[in-house]
Amino acid sequence: GLHATRQTPLVAHATLARKQSNDRAMDRTDPPDTAHGAALAALLTRHSLGPRWMVEPGPTAEQLALAVRAALRAPDHGSLRPWRIAVVAPEQRAALAERFEAFARAVGKDDTEVAIERERAFNGPLLVAWIARIDATIGEVPMHEQWIAVGGALAQFLAALHAMGYGAKALSGRKCTHPAVARAFCATGEQLVAFVCAGTPARAPAARSADDDPGAMIAPWQPAA
Repeated sequence: GLHATRQTPLVAHATLARKQSNDRAMDRTDPPDTAHGAALAALLTRHSLGPRWMVEPGPTAEQLALAVRAALRAPDHGSLRPWRIAVVAPEQRAALAERFEAFARAVGKDDTEVAIERERAFNGPLLVAWIARIDATIGEVPMHEQWIAVGGALAQFLAALHAMGYGAKALSGRKCTHPAVARAFCATGEQLVAFVCAGTPARAPAARSADDDPGAMIAPWQPAA
């Protein structure tokens, strides 16, 4: 299979939490009660889930492919597809832990912090690396547009996993740019953007604050002088 975990299963909570997540996506009354409404409901209920709240099962190979298909529908000027993913197989987690340890020691972390970094290699039943390929020589598609395509694809990937009932989270930080980790994933010209972990939610999502106010993000155009 694609997934492995060393976490203690929280099976008693996982099935209920996953059902609650699906129910919230389907029962939300904001969008109309149509197929399009269900899709909007999934987008409006998406949230990141910490790895400690992920249990087996993780996405199957078929579900992973479906999430990638969703990612491929993101806006992409020139159809450059300036990203790819690398699946970290269960038997590769220990090797990834060695890379994380090398990073941690190189930046001066103590033994406790090193142990924490090693454990992050075992995050989630599914773990993939999100890798960008940005080409500065394409004048018609400037670099910022390519980065928009990378981020849009990642957002759709996460939303698709949520729509299928899984919890997911993109995790980045200094180690993604450190040679001890980045060189293990990236060819020349590539950049390691994040690690994405996914699995069955072991708890319901925390209540969102009132910060999701579209009015705060919308304003009429006021031309600069």
